[in-house]
Amino acid sequence: MTSLPNVRSSRWAVLTALVTTSVVLTACGSGGGDSGSGARQPTSGGTLTFAVGSDAGCVDPQQVASNDTIYSVRQIVDSLTDQDPKTGTIVPWLAKSWDVSSDATTFTFHLRPDVTFSDGSKLTAQVVKDNFDAVPKLGALGTLAEGYLSGVKSTTVVDPLTVKVTFSQPNAQFLQATSTHSLGIESSASVKKTPQQKCSDGVIGSGPFVLKQYVQNQSITLAKRTGYAWGSSRWSKKGEAYLDKLVFKVVPEAGVRAGSLQSGQVDAISSVGKANEAALKGGQVTLQRRANPGVVFGLGLNNARPVLKDTRVRQAIMSALDRQQIADTVFPTGTQAATSVLAQTTPDYTSLASDLRSDAAKARSLLDLSGWKMGSDGIRSKDGKKLSLTVKWFPNASTNQPTLELIQQQLKSIGVQVVLKQLQVTQLAPALQSGDYDAIWGNITRADPDILRSSFSTELTNFYHVPRSSLDTALSGQAATVDAAKRRQLVTQAQQSLVRNAYYVPVVELLTELGVAKKVHDVNFDASSRIQLHDTWIG
Repeated sequence: MTSLPNVRSSRWAVLTALVTTSVVLTACGSGGGDSGSGARQPTSGGTLTFAVGSDAGCVDPQQVASNDTIYSVRQIVDSLTDQDPKTGTIVPWLAKSWDVSSDATTFTFHLRPDVTFSDGSKLTAQVVKDNFDAVPKLGALGTLAEGYLSGVKSTTVVDPLTVKVTFSQPNAQFLQATSTHSLGIESSASVKKTPQQKCSDGVIGSGPFVLKQYVQNQSITLAKRTGYAWGSSRWSKKGEAYLDKLVFKVVPEAGVRAGSLQSGQVDAISSVGKANEAALKGGQVTLQRRANPGVVFGLGLNNARPVLKDTRVRQAIMSALDRQQIADTVFPTGTQAATSVLAQTTPDYTSLASDLRSDAAKARSLLDLSGWKMGSDGIRSKDGKKLSLTVKWFPNASTNQPTLELIQQQLKSIGVQVVLKQLQVTQLAPALQSGDYDAIWGNITRADPDILRSSFSTELTNFYHVPRSSLDTALSGQAATVDAAKRRQLVTQAQQSLVRNAYYVPVVELLTELGVAKKVHDVNFDASSRIQLHDTWIG
């Protein structure tokens, strides 16, 4: 067995290597996450008003996957562990230490003794067991959490403050998974609610803030948790948060969000649009940027659609896109064109830039070989059927529509018609689950390459209807091995399979860019480029 913290064993060194690839943080006008002058001393009190672009329609952290809503609900729950955003190292939070078996099948967590939920109930090993046992019942919105716990054999209460999680096979990704919001720990009372009740009513957590009000598509209001004293080991402030109140307002238009920040109506905004960068750089605003790890923005193809079962059609779509033009035209300064299905900040990322070069001539040739003939209207057809794809998208980022309009133009140049269909954010999970789509635009953030298994394994949800192949072997193998070099090799194979078979069409890496008033200090990014507001203060 290996124990943390204060361990030196070679076995733990191998496991640590799996989750310690560093990630990049940049800021304009400030260092790190401090958006104001470092000369002032932090002060308590005040309300932070944060404008976001969308609402996921759910306030249960275990069921939310959209960044705009994660920003708020992450403040409600704590996790067993945390992940250092600079080094990737897993550090204590609700668990003060843990043991990992040499084959990574058993994870034993030793809990802090002083933690309570906002309803006064205590954190115990039984509560953790109740949380993990309930995850498989979350349904469509809980796929991330369900994927993290796939293959679990049992969760056992060893004693009131010790809980053991056992998997049927080695599970190298699980320790990092315990640092995510998706496995944030909720009270026993919350766990007993239905997934739908948790989404609409919210949950009781042990976090530094408490949910006070949720008005769908309008706002989420949080209040400081009095007596909070068990924050992550990486936070600078001990005890309660500085801020008294957090208000997240839903403001869909990027220009309106930027104007509200400039006028002082709000203190921070999400998803800064490229068109607003220049105006925000002047005056009392700081732009904070951090690259997101995980699956890059791209077209999630429905590989079961008849036209998309043809590898050459998928590869033609892949080759036709000019990723650099899209990154430069639409996205924030510093955004990178995708060079793999994984972002460069993800552990075990492999550059496949040569496979993702823009080559319209190659794209046309592939379609010619597949029998798609160019029509007089500039759209190809075959057997009387036009080569047309409907791309469903959601207004959870200001870059989505202009990006897809540019993709629409680029694909039309090779004879592919693209129809764009906007849906509400709340319709994302049902659309994926139903399979009623040709392609869906999106990304998935996680600071571990196992996000590929969660997204594309035929043994899990397989929303993209990827056919069973050697890809499954690579995906299951990387999750099971405790050998860092072997895992890296398998993750590379998975990336190559996804890109070269064009099961997914990578386009650009997500760069999270926030606009923050200079009077606001320490809006800090976590390892997944979401925000943690316990250390944030105004002054």
